[in-house]
Amino acid sequence: MCGGMGEMKILHRLPIILSILIILLAAAVRFHELGTQSLWNDEGNSYVQATRTVSQIVDNAARDIHPPGYYLLLAGWVRMMGTSEFALRSLSVLASIITVAFTFGIGRRLFNTAVGALAATIMAFNTFSIYYAQEARMYALLAMWSAAAFWLLIGWIRSDGESRRWGVALAVVNAAGLYTQYAFPFVMLAQGVIVFLWLINKKTWRVIWSYFALHVLTLVLYIPWVTTAWHQITTWPNTGESIPLGQAAAQILAYLTFGVTVGSGTSIAVLFFMTFGLIQQRRVYPWWQMMLAPALGFIPVIVFLSLGLFREANLKFLLPAQIGVALWIAQGIWSLWCVQPREPRARFIPKLAAFVGAFSLLIAFITNLSPLYTQYQRDDYRAIVQFINTDPRPDDAIILNAPGQQEVFYYYYDGDAAVYPIPRGYGGDDAATLAEVQHIIENHQRIYAVFWGTNERDPNNIVESTLDHEAYEVNTQWFGDVRLVRYVTPVQFDSWVESGVQFGETITLARYALNATNVRPGDVLQIQLQWSTSAPINQPYKVFVQMIPPQGPPPAVQRDSEPAAGLRPTTTWQVGETIIDNHALILPSDLPPSHYALIIGLYNPNDPLERLIVQSQDFLFITDILVEEGE
Repeated sequence: MCGGMGEMKILHRLPIILSILIILLAAAVRFHELGTQSLWNDEGNSYVQATRTVSQIVDNAARDIHPPGYYLLLAGWVRMMGTSEFALRSLSVLASIITVAFTFGIGRRLFNTAVGALAATIMAFNTFSIYYAQEARMYALLAMWSAAAFWLLIGWIRSDGESRRWGVALAVVNAAGLYTQYAFPFVMLAQGVIVFLWLINKKTWRVIWSYFALHVLTLVLYIPWVTTAWHQITTWPNTGESIPLGQAAAQILAYLTFGVTVGSGTSIAVLFFMTFGLIQQRRVYPWWQMMLAPALGFIPVIVFLSLGLFREANLKFLLPAQIGVALWIAQGIWSLWCVQPREPRARFIPKLAAFVGAFSLLIAFITNLSPLYTQYQRDDYRAIVQFINTDPRPDDAIILNAPGQQEVFYYYYDGDAAVYPIPRGYGGDDAATLAEVQHIIENHQRIYAVFWGTNERDPNNIVESTLDHEAYEVNTQWFGDVRLVRYVTPVQFDSWVESGVQFGETITLARYALNATNVRPGDVLQIQLQWSTSAPINQPYKVFVQMIPPQGPPPAVQRDSEPAAGLRPTTTWQVGETIIDNHALILPSDLPPSHYALIIGLYNPNDPLERLIVQSQDFLFITDILVEEGE
């Protein structure tokens, strides 16, 4: 406690106004652009789960790494709000706003209104919190239950462990947290540490038994899911990455203090406030009260790292820890404000330092907010479907390489093309996958392949390597972390041109063939190049295929790729080996009718102007292509 009676009276008048203002700010930054982004893969799964019956949700969750609590809540939510991107994500927004409110309440109960307001403001503008508030997944709900649990824990401790109301509510909320995310035990462990610190001087079995009874009640409520949870947790593959501890700690600290938009590390001011708060407040408050924020901020991180869970995508499990860090920083700012130097003329200095430090943090939060809405867009399945729908053909096929994409893909796609989710199931049957891809190539003229999570479902790259070898890649486009590759299936070449032309000192174009020289806009021009080398090649080269209009460059149509769609870089070529290199050019629907020169060449991808010389030029003329009037 600090400050005179005048300050305390003002502070007592502020709680309602401050809480409303902070909650409105938190809502504004979370609802902003909420429906703009496409749903991404995991959100598609949430959508499908929410449209199922209760029994179907529970059954599917039993085979997943997420318990059913969030899906059940979302199912009720969408029946009221609808299934738009905005509606699906708004449940997470609401949970995140409630988390901000609970953070305010925790800070006020622990210390005072000022600490609560500071902590809630940090929570409101932290982009880590906002990022997952704008996602139709369970992580914002995980943070909400965590904040609610600690708010209730403080109430139970304040009652000296005697209030059944606080105790039962805490047990129910803990059970809700366990039904929401398997990382919630990290939060319960932090609760246990705080209770232990509180009980050090109690020396009473009654309170210990009371706390034990709360956990028994939580377990009773969770019994229907205990066996399933244990099986899923112990059998699901660990997705953590091996990374130096210092690097992991720096990134975690950045997320917990400022958010996802700052890279790694944090500011000196934050570290100072966190340290200063502990030093100052140990003289004023009991251990459990002083250590609550550090325990919530630190213990989940220790458990997370100890279990080898670190990777950037898993940091969402630490959203509850961000609540503790926000309280911890606020605790330090208020401690500095309360410093009373002996010299009266110097008493403004701590307050000025606290104000300047807090204001600089606020500026940093606001500065880091803007990139969140533009540079941290998720995978854009909406744009993928729009691209596929620009020119639908009856014989199109769509391959979803990782069947888990079906849910989000069908959220947007209602076309007539055949959709193949392969490899089937969890993958592993390479022979069956190969046979299915070959069947697709034989029965369709155009193929759209949507690649995501290939290392997990198709570790031997059967789908893409088969398409690259036996079909013709037209182009590749990234939509976030999802790659859309367009292929055309091969045609029989009527004739071959024996070339024997040498590129540079070692590479020879043995022969080539085209499917046509008279084409129309919208057609696909296929060309197969067969290469060889007279010596090993240390430099990777890209192949370019271009159609040059009568007036000269730039090319009207072009394709650039390492040989065999990147599967056979020139550095892998062996002497005496023939490299099959397929290329396809899809002609724009508005391509003007005319004669075009088809040329090819090779260049250094690190320096595109460095081309291999062929017949005293840096390209080889193949033939004239006549583009006729479209039908």
